[in-house]
Amino acid sequence: MMMNLLPFRLRTRLDGRRHDAACRPVLQTAPIVPADDGLVIFSMMGTAVLLPYLVAVKSLWTHLRRGRVVILSDGTLTPDDRATLAWHCGAPEIIEIADVDTTGFPVGGTWERLLTILDRRSDAYVIQLDSDTVTLGPPQAVIDAIAANRSFTLLGGPEWDIGAQACASFAPPARVPASAEGHIQTRMERVLARIAEGDRLRYIRGCSGFTGFARGGSGRSLAAHFSAEMERLLGRDAMHEWGTEQVTSSFVIANDPDPLLLPYRQFGNYWGEPWDDDCRFMHFVGAHRHDGHAYRDTTRAALALMDR
Repeated sequence: MMMNLLPFRLRTRLDGRRHDAACRPVLQTAPIVPADDGLVIFSMMGTAVLLPYLVAVKSLWTHLRRGRVVILSDGTLTPDDRATLAWHCGAPEIIEIADVDTTGFPVGGTWERLLTILDRRSDAYVIQLDSDTVTLGPPQAVIDAIAANRSFTLLGGPEWDIGAQACASFAPPARVPASAEGHIQTRMERVLARIAEGDRLRYIRGCSGFTGFARGGSGRSLAAHFSAEMERLLGRDAMHEWGTEQVTSSFVIANDPDPLLLPYRQFGNYWGEPWDDDCRFMHFVGAHRHDGHAYRDTTRAALALMDR
């Protein structure tokens, strides 16, 4: 109760420190043993999320037991961070954000992350993993998707488990909270029906916090078409807002062959509410990340399953 009385920034800083303390035992777990087997576990991260990231990537790898780690540095990684990542993640490839070619695309807002994935997927299946995630149990749907070379996405919510829809007929929520009315995702979804080739192209409201991009899928061209259309309809400044990359990621995956929408009861986003007993993966997103102690408890449970 006393925490709720503190200013938001101070409360966020204290929550982060408490969570880092819960994550710290990950430094005593055995390192990932990488395999050059066609799977890449990819994340954009920096020094502020080093410990949560290690929990995220190791909790997933504990159940997959395959693939190699590739990291996009946000520019803040220190030499000590890099040494820690080298030991725990099997000497991962680290790409510098400044080295990503963004020609013709927005800059920032995780666009460099998406562009790197689209460049790398030609010869590897790429999983995009956010640092604020924890794998709770065997992610069988993901394992099957990798085996079948099907792209997948975490859903924005249970109501979107309806399959990919043609952009020309996509129906965004009729009503959204006042706070979301001006959000870029809402604005982009409301003009989807007007993009060129919208009767052929598809969209699903996904969440880019956990996505899989099938090997050999489309590179930058489809994303470039979508970005250009949205810039035409909403203006250049709009495409530099945070959130445009997530909508584009969902668009790209929706247009891959037979994309998998992960079942929401097993793969969810945390909104401060209880989840299904069969939940395998949780994305502790945004303002609700540190509600109660669910994130810390889940972290401790995942750590208990890791090799020592």
